[in-house]
Amino acid sequence: MSKRSPLPPPPAPDMRINRERMVRDQIEGRGIRDPNVLQAMLAVKRHLFVTEALYALAYEDGAVPIGHGQTISQPYIVALMSELLEAGPGMRALEVGTGSGYQAAVLAAMGLTVFSVERIRDLFLATRELLQCLSVRNVHMKLDDGTLGMPEAAPFDRIIVTAGGPSVPPPLLEQLDDPGILVIPVGEQRRMQRLVRVIKDNGKMYKENKGEVVFVDLIGLHAW
Repeated sequence: MSKRSPLPPPPAPDMRINRERMVRDQIEGRGIRDPNVLQAMLAVKRHLFVTEALYALAYEDGAVPIGHGQTISQPYIVALMSELLEAGPGMRALEVGTGSGYQAAVLAAMGLTVFSVERIRDLFLATRELLQCLSVRNVHMKLDDGTLGMPEAAPFDRIIVTAGGPSVPPPLLEQLDDPGILVIPVGEQRRMQRLVRVIKDNGKMYKENKGEVVFVDLIGLHAW
């Protein structure tokens, strides 16, 4: 008698209704208007970037742990930072802190080519495999100190940093194209930051404070 093949695992739920509610209530409801951001947040299946046990929390109004002391940011914060980039299809973006890969996937869905740096090896390997399995294109990952940027791929039209440090790492400012926009949480105390947007234009830097936020620590040569 031949051995019966195991049944394939059931497909992951789509949860589109959850995403629609998330976009309507948490994102549009708080003033995010960029249609490219809204469409990307609706398209990317956020629950696939957390463990199956945490699917139910994926679309709630808060950050979700992903292991290694890291989190997937609150949906509104992902949308806000994406909108602050004022990014469009065809742009090149550097992401410091790949984490779960969700922010990178959102930027890729917006039509950007993303160069993402992650310092935690196990997280880097798991996220790279996940993005490949999900057929997320236009995301190029590197295992390294993100505060050094990715000079071999610079300059970048946009730079986004998904962890908080005491100041803006100088290498990132150097790798930001002119004109260009950088968004980063900055704070002199850990887990207490303000969201800062840096605009580079005609050789000058302009900084804007976009409100208080709480992010995990930015670790590296030019951070904590």
